[in-house]
Amino acid sequence: MSNIINTARGLEKADLVIKNANIINVLSEEIYRADIAIKDGIIAGVGSGYSGEKEIDINGAYVSPSFIDGHVHLESTMMLPQEFAKIVLPAGTTTVIIDPHEISNVLGLHGISFMHEVVKDLPIDVYTMLPSCVPATPFETSGFDLTSYDLSLLIDKPWVLGLAEMMNFPGVLNQDKNVMAKLELAKSYNKCIDGHAPYLSSKDLCAYIASGVKSDHECTTPDEAIEKMRLGMYIMIREGTAAKDLEALLPVLKECNTRKCIFVTDDRHPEDLKEHINGMVRRAVEAGVPPVKAVQIASLNTAEYFGLKNLGAIAPGYKADMLILPDLKTFKPDIVIKNGKIAVENGKLISKLPERNTIETRNSVNVRWITPDDFVIPAGTGKVKALEVIPNQLITKSVVSEIKIKDGNAVSNIDNDTLKICVIERHRATGNIGKGFVKGFNLKCGAIASTVAHDSHNMIVIGTNDDDMYTAAVALIKCQGGKVVVRDGEIISSLPLPIAGLMSDRDFDFVISKCHELNQAAHSIGCTLEDPFMTMGFLSLPVIPELKITDKGVFDTNKQEFTNIFEKTAEVV
Repeated sequence: MSNIINTARGLEKADLVIKNANIINVLSEEIYRADIAIKDGIIAGVGSGYSGEKEIDINGAYVSPSFIDGHVHLESTMMLPQEFAKIVLPAGTTTVIIDPHEISNVLGLHGISFMHEVVKDLPIDVYTMLPSCVPATPFETSGFDLTSYDLSLLIDKPWVLGLAEMMNFPGVLNQDKNVMAKLELAKSYNKCIDGHAPYLSSKDLCAYIASGVKSDHECTTPDEAIEKMRLGMYIMIREGTAAKDLEALLPVLKECNTRKCIFVTDDRHPEDLKEHINGMVRRAVEAGVPPVKAVQIASLNTAEYFGLKNLGAIAPGYKADMLILPDLKTFKPDIVIKNGKIAVENGKLISKLPERNTIETRNSVNVRWITPDDFVIPAGTGKVKALEVIPNQLITKSVVSEIKIKDGNAVSNIDNDTLKICVIERHRATGNIGKGFVKGFNLKCGAIASTVAHDSHNMIVIGTNDDDMYTAAVALIKCQGGKVVVRDGEIISSLPLPIAGLMSDRDFDFVISKCHELNQAAHSIGCTLEDPFMTMGFLSLPVIPELKITDKGVFDTNKQEFTNIFEKTAEVV
């Protein structure tokens, strides 16, 4: 402390001085010229006349607080956190708040502990929000059921900031005792509670917020965001791989008070990581949001919401996490300073990464013996309720479509893009298989399958015929999880994900090359979606409207009940 005070007074040399900086001050919302003195990883002084052991004259380049991702599932990158850090740090992200919800659904508390261990010694700060909904609902089978008692074992840890997205908003409104116990646990430790409440409005929204939930990352329209903001919520503006909400919510950033807005990525595939939070800042500025406001959303707002004191701004006493930007257009940093030391220079990572962690997890694909007959759906009528995907959205439509009938069984109708979809329980070998139909993938042959299927991450398979669907499922069992494309009984592309069926133990280049190969293979059998695996991975999430499928069947999220997939009266679309 005395070293910092003496440095701030000019009585002692700083470790590092950034001279002639155009400081983006997110506290006063202005940009002005000054020097920045850093001591022991802390900003000691901002002004003039400072000298340091090392000095960098940046000649009027801009200095910004580094960026914070306020809500991210690291498992969705399909890489170990070390590989994630290697990519996002050069983009200017030095702090992330993770929700290990995905791996917890597979491995329970061991999943949370695993993620905490593998983020140690990384050149980024990683904080955790404890998963609130494992499982997300009672309408699916997960690997574990985390109770408030389980979470109480970790809630007081300094690396735990609170309770992650409370997806079970019906449980909040109906005062489910288990849900209430988790909310009370977080509140008793004065920790944050994140929300997840698509379309929730009016009095029900008030009740949800009154329970202690203070943020939401599911807004898709300005009206929805503004209503929630008016009632005191922080709006997490999400730009993931499947769900992209920034464009739709730009009017909010341009016309409203943005102090309760945060940038988050939620779920991103590797190819979308090289431009991270900085890409959201860039696009916001291009759309007319003042640069200081955009940077503030990406830094200070997030730090204040999560109670990360002395983070997210450039001022005395704040952590020296900063970006040196050549301009206010690209927001691609030349230099990234982390804890007062240069971590990235000329856009290249120079911080040393720890050796890749080899902590082992148990095998997580435990499926009852399956045969091709398990994919058969006896025909009811020739019309079915199908899940229809909406490109770039997690929301689906419930539509009525015609299938084909063969030997008394309902089969895929390639002509109108109505394909069979199955979800196979993979945690407890129960034998559960949910069966239905989906529109929007346009496969002309073959099948695609994955063990990445939010949120319980059972095995999900979409195909044009039962034999290829069976082949795809067996391939995933053999490699202990991953993603696969099958055509005419042959595996034409695969990505093993042996860590909980969610993550690879290989490096970024391997994973991203395999992701490209998988998408190309899916396109080769007719798929028209840009990233079919990301889209498919959310079709089993029964907390998002309108129709979803779990290992227990096709679920109508509006009615909160399972539905008969065969339709007798509705008009065909």
